Amino acid sequence: MSTEALLTGKLSGERLELSASGHWTADNAALLERLVVAAAPANDAIRNVDIQMSAVERIDTYGAWLLERLRRTAGERGAQARIVGLPERFRTLVETVHQTADAPRRARGSRNIVSFALATVGHNMVEVFQSTRLIMGMLGAVTVSGLRAMLRPTTFRLISMVNQVDLVGWRAVPIILLITFLIGAILAQQGIFHFRKFGAEIYVVDMVGILVLREVGVLIVCVMVAGRSGSAYTAELGSMKMREEVDALQTMGLDPISILVLPRIVALIIAVPMLTFIGSMAALYGGGLVAWLYGGIPPEVFLQRLREAISTDHFLVGMLKAPFMAMIIGIVACVEGLQVKGSAESLGLQTTASVVKSIFLVIVLDGIFAIFFAAVDL
Repeated sequence: MSTEALLTGKLSGERLELSASGHWTADNAALLERLVVAAAPANDAIRNVDIQMSAVERIDTYGAWLLERLRRTAGERGAQARIVGLPERFRTLVETVHQTADAPRRARGSRNIVSFALATVGHNMVEVFQSTRLIMGMLGAVTVSGLRAMLRPTTFRLISMVNQVDLVGWRAVPIILLITFLIGAILAQQGIFHFRKFGAEIYVVDMVGILVLREVGVLIVCVMVAGRSGSAYTAELGSMKMREEVDALQTMGLDPISILVLPRIVALIIAVPMLTFIGSMAALYGGGLVAWLYGGIPPEVFLQRLREAISTDHFLVGMLKAPFMAMIIGIVACVEGLQVKGSAESLGLQTTASVVKSIFLVIVLDGIFAIFFAAVDL
């Protein structure tokens, strides 16, 4: 029995009759490619193409794709192609390939710029609404899980929470110290450089102290946490979602929010205020060091001026923001992680979205707090 593939043609007026036989499989790929190219109708006068498949002994996906290509080539020439005598055992494969085949490319016509812009805006607004709905839903679910844990403390996963505090808090201290130290040093250097023109270098202490304690300290820490810990949360939950571990928890009657999400968010709420305090102190130290070495302001003068410039209110303003920003970062990271589909591309996209949305919402929340504290004169 021959395992070669054959394709012969016979032209009768406006009808082209093609007869296929043999094995239409990937083993005969080179031969099949030449046969299909040679048998494709090249005469625009041909109106009907019949492809006789009764003599085909075997066919795989590759052969079915070549058959679909031959049928599509005939259609592009204006001919009507039919498959005749296809054995019943091959029909499902050929029809599946035909249904999933990409439609022929259409020429791109002129596009209305206004309609395209409005469609883009509408699409983005729908995405914003869906993201807001998911975040609010996660906030409600976490609140319910938190209240349930308060009523029944034994259900709270304390060991998991402590482990997360170690991961997102203690192990983040070195990078937080480095970044905030540099930020404080840069603020002091730039302030001295410009204030020196007016002989007011000493006011750099006021600027660094107030900015670091009220705004920059907590903001820089939360941006770092969003990029470091928020992305890790999204990647972890996304990997669990891809491996169907989250579905397995639900199948066993366990609540994924209580087991996976709540300990992580509580850990962030605990760790971020501590990191904010450490980062603020590092930024003040960096500012004081630069003020001494670059601005000629001795450490004792810097500390005395700092005590006069700042108050407990400035410190409290920055510390009060930290838990709320930590909650936002945790909720967004967990929402994006649970939205991961079954591909690595989806995991990458959701991780990127998690970091971008977290930083955006942290900055928005910081602006809201600034307006609120200004309204209450704090």
